[in-house]
Amino acid sequence: MVEVDLSGLTLPICEEFYSIQGEGVNAGNAAYFIRLAGCDVNCKWCDTKQSWNVDNATVCNVEDIAKRALSSSAQNVVITGGEPLMYNLEPLCQQLERYCLSVWLETSGTHYLSGSFDWICVSPKSFKLPLDEVLEQAHELKVVISSPEDFDFAQQCASKVAAECVLTMQPEWSARETVAPLILDYVLKHPIWKMSVQMHKYLNFK
Repeated sequence: MVEVDLSGLTLPICEEFYSIQGEGVNAGNAAYFIRLAGCDVNCKWCDTKQSWNVDNATVCNVEDIAKRALSSSAQNVVITGGEPLMYNLEPLCQQLERYCLSVWLETSGTHYLSGSFDWICVSPKSFKLPLDEVLEQAHELKVVISSPEDFDFAQQCASKVAAECVLTMQPEWSARETVAPLILDYVLKHPIWKMSVQMHKYLNFK
């Protein structure tokens, strides 16, 4: 069984790869992805369920992780999961910042922030609510829409973010044919929101 290193000097890695950010405000930008293992949110429609089981992870030193990111030629690094804020991310962020890499975070917002980030994307879930303190720090609010009821939840979260936070709605992939027209209609009526799609899935790349 993998034990959590409270110091954050080692982290359980599900996978690392260099690709294109496929969704949200930063879609289309090259980025090195660090997917941490372990999640206590467990969305039923999660497309990375392989990240939930921390016992299958490879525990790595954050210095080695940062060196691999640097060697990829990436300028941007995405820390994702799983739920990355289950861990102390300060040491990893410090290592990445030493190499002048831009650090982006993808989180459900259910744990307190650790580390410093150039971009924080909070993707909240109605069945495990995000912390107000994390919503307040978000640069991007990305709400996955799987049913009409999610629009009210999206507005509730939007009321807690900073004025400059970018608001995006994204169709849940398996329900995209049903909810995408609803999102389009909602964004046209509420243009403070943007529509996001999972470009990497349409193009069939990681």
